[in-house]
Amino acid sequence: AHVKGILHRDLKPGNVMLDGHGEPLVSDFGLAKWLDATSDLTHTLTIFGTPGYIAPEQAKGAAANLTPAADVYSLGAILFNLLTGRPPFLGEHALAVIHQAAEKPAPKLRTLAPALDRDLETICAKCLERDPNARYHSAGDLAQELELWLEGRPIAGHPVSAPVRALRWSRRNPAVAAMAALLMAVVAAAGIKTWKNEAVQTRQGSAATGIAVLPFESSSEDKEDAFFADGVQDDILTRLAKIRDLRVISRSSVMQYRGKRDIRQIGDALGVSHVLEGSVRKTGARLYMKAQLIDTRTGAPVWTEEYDRGLNDVFAVQSEIAQEVAQQLRANISTTEKLAIQQPPTADLTAFDLYTRAKNLLLLRISNAMKANLLRAADLLNQAVARDSSFLQAYCELAYAHDMLYFLGFDHTPARLALAEAAIQRALRLRPDSGEAHLAHAGNLYRGHLDYDGALAELEVARQTLPHDSRIFRLTGYIQRRRGHWEASIRNLERATELDPRNIETLQQIALGYGIFRRYVEENSVLDRTLAVEPNDVDTKVALASLQFHWKADTRPLRQTIDSIRAANPDALVSVADDWLSLALAERDVAAAKNVLNTIGDTPLTDYTVHANRLVMEGVIARMTNDEGKARAAFTAARVGQEKTVRAQPNYGPPLCVLGLIDAGLGRKEEALQEGRRAIELLQVEKDALVGPTMIKYLAMIAAWVGDKDLACEQLAIATRPPSTVSYGQLKLLPFWDPLRGDPRFEEIVASLAPK
Repeated sequence: AHVKGILHRDLKPGNVMLDGHGEPLVSDFGLAKWLDATSDLTHTLTIFGTPGYIAPEQAKGAAANLTPAADVYSLGAILFNLLTGRPPFLGEHALAVIHQAAEKPAPKLRTLAPALDRDLETICAKCLERDPNARYHSAGDLAQELELWLEGRPIAGHPVSAPVRALRWSRRNPAVAAMAALLMAVVAAAGIKTWKNEAVQTRQGSAATGIAVLPFESSSEDKEDAFFADGVQDDILTRLAKIRDLRVISRSSVMQYRGKRDIRQIGDALGVSHVLEGSVRKTGARLYMKAQLIDTRTGAPVWTEEYDRGLNDVFAVQSEIAQEVAQQLRANISTTEKLAIQQPPTADLTAFDLYTRAKNLLLLRISNAMKANLLRAADLLNQAVARDSSFLQAYCELAYAHDMLYFLGFDHTPARLALAEAAIQRALRLRPDSGEAHLAHAGNLYRGHLDYDGALAELEVARQTLPHDSRIFRLTGYIQRRRGHWEASIRNLERATELDPRNIETLQQIALGYGIFRRYVEENSVLDRTLAVEPNDVDTKVALASLQFHWKADTRPLRQTIDSIRAANPDALVSVADDWLSLALAERDVAAAKNVLNTIGDTPLTDYTVHANRLVMEGVIARMTNDEGKARAAFTAARVGQEKTVRAQPNYGPPLCVLGLIDAGLGRKEEALQEGRRAIELLQVEKDALVGPTMIKYLAMIAAWVGDKDLACEQLAIATRPPSTVSYGQLKLLPFWDPLRGDPRFEEIVASLAPK
């Protein structure tokens, strides 16, 4: 490319692919530019490359003055990452990374990996010089230098190097030599092809099919020790997941495999070649632990070890187990990865127990108990960091708990957001290069600020040390969905399921992605997959039955499913109260609707982050039966609490939607319409393609209630355009839309959604 006068301008590990013969190809020329032209070879994006891999002069925006040395810098950063497991510069955010690259020399390779050859360090350092003139002039020059090193001959950048030493060193270190050869092949590659794949495995380990760390059994009679055993398992899993050469199944997919289990069946279900299982027993100040690595294809143990140590040695034992497993699976481990595996999470066992209990709560799926679980988890994590103020992982989980309370609308206040940000800043100060800290920061930028570019940049940093973390792919999918990039969103969510195959919440979110486009056949297929993973999951059963309601306005499957759940486990109906109430309202069954409200008590009902309490729904039921007196009384009582919520969260759209609906029910037309319009301003579709249309739906509903049919039909026509949370069944059957029935414009909208 350089010979032909083309710069790539966005070289990074994710743009280096391997073809079917193992030959490297450079992908994604979305930022490519002719050296002697004023216009771009391809469309220039609004970004200028990937932080951590772009040259300092490129970050300054001087595109017209770029030379091939800019790509050489990126190649040097890729080589640095291949050999150490991380890019040259790390920071709290993308701008911090760019600033470091512009102001500081790149760290020497051997400071992170002392065993590496000095000549290879010299080559990498020359690529990463801040002055473009001090680098290799082109990729061809770099390829020649790497070829000299691979052949054991003196390199131009370090002529005093002993060739024999280099040759012998490369023979003793074939993995590193292979990485250098790969980079040389990349820069010398004659074929260039654009691919859409996101990343490539640059190191091929023998454990390519992955490993699952199953729940460790507690051999103690004390039931409280079960939490300790969970913590041991989670810590070993977390350490192994830092190794780029291993595909480690996420914890949420393995927790169901407690007690007796069929190892071969587990291997098939999770798609792994090995599992690690074990047992833990605490006796006074002693720790007894057994770990066993099993080949799922044969069911035979590969490695077994027993440990009799002091209780305070638990983290050292967990590190030893993780390293032994990696060795047994012949995984390549960089120096940085080894250091990460050896790093204990905390020195305080009580703090670790509090952290484990909180993490178990945070693993629970979204339900009506979600708010209580999040608050309890935050309390436990606050206790943990109070005991150990250097407990980085606890700060990251604490930030997540606060973020979710804010994001889900349980406490969408500046105070709650500030608590999340304080925890993140503490984590980043403790360890600026921590993948967990950058992942937490990405989540906060997404949930707390809707800063999608910032969140994606942080995820890119986190990916360097958490290469196979399903949360990164899941969060990327959620961000893309909010931006309206639906196909890309589903691809990333599907990638998350490969690493976390039995996480049914991810599958349910994929189904949601199809549902809001009214792609009901695909939605049905994904929900069938979900039930195959967890056949007794109530939420999935109801979602599958509700599909017929939304698609065809057919309430029979939903009614049958609700009746079946009520007969088998009536307590489970609380988790599906939203659909249960929709069924009662659609069938105009007042008794059933009141039964739902009596069952859920003070727990609010939720419609895409719009929370409506019991009093609001009592008003809706009264309106449905034309009982104006009861409706006014219910809405008047509901308004007091809802107005308080809006005052606490003045810049949040969902509570304003509910207040607008209440005011519409009370005949306060101007206030209601103003509140509905304000909700749309606060959460526009352009900023949030998932929840934004819901704000429009509520303005249409408010307008219908206050008698402004023109506005109602106008907004409803917008709200029904995919992606949309409005369905045929909702418009056809729910009482919210009764004021519009008979209006030709409304009936035309309903007919347009009818199944064809």
